Amino acid sequence: MSIYTPGTSINNGRYIIQQYLGRGGFGIAYSAKDQKKGKIVVIKTLNPTQISPEEFRTEERKFYNEGMRLAKCNPHRHIVEVYEFIEINGMSGMVMEFIDGDNLALYNHNHEGLSETEALHYIDQIGQALEHIHALGFLHRDVKPNNIILRQNTKEAVLIDFGLAREYTLGAEVNMTNARSKGYAPIEQYERYGKFGDYTDVYALAATLYNLLTNNEPLPAEFRKTGIVLPPPQQFNPNISDRINAAILKGMELEAANRPQTVREFRQILGLLVKPVVNIPIPSPINYTPVTVQQKPQENITVLQTIQQDTQFKSSCGIDYQKLRDLLAQGKWKEADEETRRLMLAVVKREKENWLDANSINNFPCEDLRTIDKLWVHYSNGKFGFSVQKKIYQSCGGTLEYNAELWDKFGEKIGWKKKKLLGMGGDWLSEYHTNFDITAPPGHLPSALRGTTGKSGLSSLASRLANCNL
Repeated sequence: MSIYTPGTSINNGRYIIQQYLGRGGFGIAYSAKDQKKGKIVVIKTLNPTQISPEEFRTEERKFYNEGMRLAKCNPHRHIVEVYEFIEINGMSGMVMEFIDGDNLALYNHNHEGLSETEALHYIDQIGQALEHIHALGFLHRDVKPNNIILRQNTKEAVLIDFGLAREYTLGAEVNMTNARSKGYAPIEQYERYGKFGDYTDVYALAATLYNLLTNNEPLPAEFRKTGIVLPPPQQFNPNISDRINAAILKGMELEAANRPQTVREFRQILGLLVKPVVNIPIPSPINYTPVTVQQKPQENITVLQTIQQDTQFKSSCGIDYQKLRDLLAQGKWKEADEETRRLMLAVVKREKENWLDANSINNFPCEDLRTIDKLWVHYSNGKFGFSVQKKIYQSCGGTLEYNAELWDKFGEKIGWKKKKLLGMGGDWLSEYHTNFDITAPPGHLPSALRGTTGKSGLSSLASRLANCNL
């Protein structure tokens, strides 16, 4: 099969090839016009001219598995989206999101290196994408500037190319292909059999930051293993701060055990988790439907009134709620849920533990809890928020003590648990079955703490909400 030329019709006329975009490994990519939806997409297929007939079916299976892995990671604002799989002349094809913009390697080259602030902005976004991938049990294994595209209009960073992505079990020895990108691959990727973990992608993320700030390719790990020392990034760019210089070198430690073990830990070392901005103003509500929340016995107050009385969102410990506000204002419920989880862990300084214990919940600052709740209630028109969940929990007869029967009833009401059918109990749904849509049942969101506290922990949260008069 030759390369498709512009104007070629495929998939029964659904897609019209626009142009050849390039190839990598055994794959080949085109931009195409989706005639049904009227938008540009990317179509990726295998390139049979690069594969022997004996290898074709094996490579096709790998290609399909890549698409399935990527599809499982969607949707995420910083991960390229897969729309569907199609068949083209007996071959599998993958229809993907078209991102209009340059990859980060080209962008960096044209700017002769980026400022520390701009580079960290992109690293933070790709770090969030990697945390999402890792939570699903995958490693990307090929993070580098060429595999990050900047959206032309918003300059948002988007991670692409999941050809090397693999499932893994932390701490287990597994057999993986030793395919890699020199300069960005850690030493464990030079072996087919070994222990892989989040720290594998941490190395590549740190190496990517190294490149963005120095405009130099990092020294490959295989050379470093012979005793050649990695030049500190400050050697090429004296404007790099001591903190970021040290963080990059830490993230690129040869021995996996010496690196930050998670992307979240690396982002924390970079200073990306907490920003010292407080008192975030919000716009006046438009077409707002107030929801009554019980504050004290004999006293009701609407959420609308509460927001009008206090138009400043405050933090007791310097937490920046700007991003959460923006995500909620845009209706990006999933990203807002993830941001809520991140912020709450940051408030009580439990990012490393990645869960909230009873003590941290019982002492969670009321000021911050109130801010988070007000933002959720306001931008969901009273449908979501901790105070909404508390009201529903109380309507089920819930008390401040954990009760399995009442908790099941509450879970069914807000859509976290399947309802009983024919007298049979329904199963609790996993975090990955959360409905991140405004059509979800009242109180369904935020769900961010479901995986960080457990049921008894959420009962403690109910107690804290009461103490804080939410």
